[in-house]
Amino acid sequence: MPATPPRGFVRSLLLITGTTLTIVVVAFLSLLMTSDGLSDEQQRAVTEAIAVVDRGGFAREVRVLRNVVFFRSSDNWWNSHVGHQNAYAATNFPFAVVTLYPGFFRISVDATERAAILLHESQHVFGADERTALQRVWLDKRRLGWTAPQYNRTRVWRNTKEWTNGAIPVLFQCGDDRQSDCVE
Repeated sequence: MPATPPRGFVRSLLLITGTTLTIVVVAFLSLLMTSDGLSDEQQRAVTEAIAVVDRGGFAREVRVLRNVVFFRSSDNWWNSHVGHQNAYAATNFPFAVVTLYPGFFRISVDATERAAILLHESQHVFGADERTALQRVWLDKRRLGWTAPQYNRTRVWRNTKEWTNGAIPVLFQCGDDRQSDCVE
């Protein structure tokens, strides 16, 4: 007859599991309760941007952006502590809480630029680091319709190019000058 685990072990395991689950739920709820949701106008802008991501063929990212992410319009306690001075958005992994800063709405010129930002943040929801998220967006920007001829003078484009070049310089070592975008 197989030995059954002692009752004390099972009880301890249940206690540890319950405590861990409680801590995770409280942490998640604290992120939501210490930040603001989106206004109707902001939600429309996000919906339009997700539609651009969808048209680009990013089905997995669209599913997450539509069904998993909790969009917020102000910093929660953790983001306030960490700080994101230059960001258009920030993601709290593994909770899928995405904060969209005023620049996301005011500096981006249209839904396509906002889609590029959301595509970047979706990578963080999946657990990708900053370098990987920047690389994914830069390599796939054409699928969104986010191209140099239309956007190279916008602030979001210039910032993203600068950040991507700093993180993955090999993407900008093409052309006669060895300083051109290898993706364009």
